[in-house]
Amino acid sequence: MTVTQERPMTYSKMRALMSFFSALLKGKKVGLSDFLHKLVSSQKLCQHLDPQKILQRENKLRREKREKGTRSPVNTESSQMKPSDFDYIKVIGKGSFGKVLLAKHRKQGGYYAVKVLQKQMIVKRKEQGHVMVERSVLLKGLQHPFLVGLHFSFQTSNMLYFVLDYVNGGELFYHLQREGSFPEHRAAFYAAEMLMALGYLHSLDIVYRDLKPENILLDSEGHVMLTDFGLCKEGVAIGGIMNTFCGTPEYLAPEVLQGQPYSPAVDWWGLGTVLFEMLFGLPPFYSQSKAEMFENILHAPLRLRSGVSEAARSLLEGLLQRDVNSRLGGSGDQVELQDHPFFASINWDDLLARKIRPPFIPNVTSPCDVSYIDPEFTHLPVPASVNERCQVGGNSEAFPGFSYMNPVEYVAVEPVS
Repeated sequence: MTVTQERPMTYSKMRALMSFFSALLKGKKVGLSDFLHKLVSSQKLCQHLDPQKILQRENKLRREKREKGTRSPVNTESSQMKPSDFDYIKVIGKGSFGKVLLAKHRKQGGYYAVKVLQKQMIVKRKEQGHVMVERSVLLKGLQHPFLVGLHFSFQTSNMLYFVLDYVNGGELFYHLQREGSFPEHRAAFYAAEMLMALGYLHSLDIVYRDLKPENILLDSEGHVMLTDFGLCKEGVAIGGIMNTFCGTPEYLAPEVLQGQPYSPAVDWWGLGTVLFEMLFGLPPFYSQSKAEMFENILHAPLRLRSGVSEAARSLLEGLLQRDVNSRLGGSGDQVELQDHPFFASINWDDLLARKIRPPFIPNVTSPCDVSYIDPEFTHLPVPASVNERCQVGGNSEAFPGFSYMNPVEYVAVEPVS
């Protein structure tokens, strides 16, 4: 298949349309005919769109979610969640400020990944800003097929809770450790889905800044899900610049290392490093010595071993271009990458609709199957502190307005008048 040239509707417009749809339904003040009338009269949202097809698409998505049973709607009479609403089953990840746990909602039965963070540690390291940015980014309408979504957030006196999509196909890092590298067609598929996720963030003026295999998950069907938005930067349009030094050493862009102002193009450098690692087994300028690795990132020539196509070599050379003005994606963002020959076989509309069969499908038997999650995490005991029974909210001065309930959780069960 070839790249589709005609793009009558962007994904961001589709999400805007869905938000418009949900807002009308939640109001319960309009009937279906009024809804359709307002839909077709909205020139901004609905130019070139067939309302009946949109309704059919939305109904299908809702039906599929109900059948899967992993995103059960929550009773709207109590939008304030608390730790005791969940049974915590397994530790599935950990970080500097806490752990990520597989949890099941006690009343509704849905499975979630609950990220539990220690307030004291966050405040001590003055990381409140990053935590609140992560929450803010998750609330930017990130209902994208390749981005982990937020269902709820709440806090107790000592803890913060992010209740997220549960994804159990394993980290890309885990699969690379097991297999060493991927065939080119598999690497291209993952790179294409990452490209769409990053491009969508950029369309919202968000720069991701921390692309690495540990932050790229596979869902149970084998699709990419980008997670961990703690280092995101909001409000950076294409052409805008940032100055903060942050990221993971192996994947840092040279302009970040040099302390220079940088742009959303840092994410395309990150995509280049991850693609290189998928094809060759290690990041492009890797060294066990950080000082040597940083020197390599700044000055060493890019060495591309044999065994990959000319299109792959061309893409890597374009993404791993130290001169930002010459870097692929530096001026035209995701469109430049989509038009590259490396992705010539990708139909982008089909990819976004998850119609392309992934090259690898995890063999998971149930939501509780954690066979693709590192035993380093799953063998850890569930900490008793996650079921903290103190007053919800507690001392929240450092995290004002943190609590949230995703309206998508209950739109599906509200009747249309």
